[in-house]
Amino acid sequence: MSTSVALPDPTTPPTSPVQDIANDLPAANADGTRLLLDRYGRTARDLRVSLTDKCNLRCTYCMPAEGLQWMHNSAVLTDDEVIRLVRIAVEKLGVRKLRFTGGEPLLRKSLPSIIERSKALTTDTGDAPEIALTTNGLGLDKRVASLSAAGLDRINISLDTIDKAKYTALTRRDRLDHVLRSIDKCAEAGLSPIKINALVMKGVNENDVVDLAAFALDKGAQLRFIEQMPLGPREAWSREDMITADEILAKLQSSFIMTPAKQPRGSAPAALWDVWKNADHSVHRGKLGIISSVSYPFCGDCDRTRLTADGAIRTCLFSNRETQLRDLLRAGASDDELATIWAAAMWEKLPGHGINDEGFLQPARTMSAIGG
Repeated sequence: MSTSVALPDPTTPPTSPVQDIANDLPAANADGTRLLLDRYGRTARDLRVSLTDKCNLRCTYCMPAEGLQWMHNSAVLTDDEVIRLVRIAVEKLGVRKLRFTGGEPLLRKSLPSIIERSKALTTDTGDAPEIALTTNGLGLDKRVASLSAAGLDRINISLDTIDKAKYTALTRRDRLDHVLRSIDKCAEAGLSPIKINALVMKGVNENDVVDLAAFALDKGAQLRFIEQMPLGPREAWSREDMITADEILAKLQSSFIMTPAKQPRGSAPAALWDVWKNADHSVHRGKLGIISSVSYPFCGDCDRTRLTADGAIRTCLFSNRETQLRDLLRAGASDDELATIWAAAMWEKLPGHGINDEGFLQPARTMSAIGG
């Protein structure tokens, strides 16, 4: 006999009062446009948009087996509200890249329309925004053609192991074959490079690093290993138990011929390595990356701003404050007012995420509620 589990409503951090706009916020241009600047010289050009907090997996590092209490539908931005805020970001605030995330964004049935409408916008360079999607890959094989036709440029698929038993234990779903099929379909659709995101966890999949890397290289995909971050259940992360970037790299270098990539990293989160088939580096096999958010933070080059599924602006994944735009939008705020409030929130962005600082507090929201 099954029993229902009462779960608390999603928690959200304090929101910033609208009137708290710093006196030193740079003024908008005469036409109302401005950039998403902060006091440390960074400019946000990359917008991460969470389309839902719902997910069809139950990964152990992200949520409990029974799932979470999802946001009420009335709290989630409608399609028109998403597009309005994306348009403001692109046409008024200098955003050039869009990434749709979740939760699992494929659960949003209107995703192709959202991508198509976003692709029709024009950035400050005169081009359409670059559009990417982060997904667990379930059902992607059936939808990738329509998403590509709508204007999707790049895809990131989360895959932490290619061992069927481990995948099932980790995600609490027996769906590995579906993900592998989706990777093949993305290649057939011409999405390149296909990026695979793998979270590495001690005692879980740390010994799968080499096999997963070989799989990605053979598929022509770019695998990026990710240090586990404090964004899931509070008891699921500790600094001492984390597999570090240096440990991941050592495992890879024991099995592959690797050299640091020559191209500048810029604001990209992953440090890249070229992988070679031979010792004289004459035959290239592919690239591997490591995202070391904890060991080697890249906050100084961060160019991201985030919009949650319920319409809040977050300056950082790990922020404990956010600025709610949904309520202002629904109360009749103008585009210029929303742009100013967004810019004011980003102006207050802290210099770093503070994970390694004494007294660091894990965000109240989990990753599924923030958006990757």
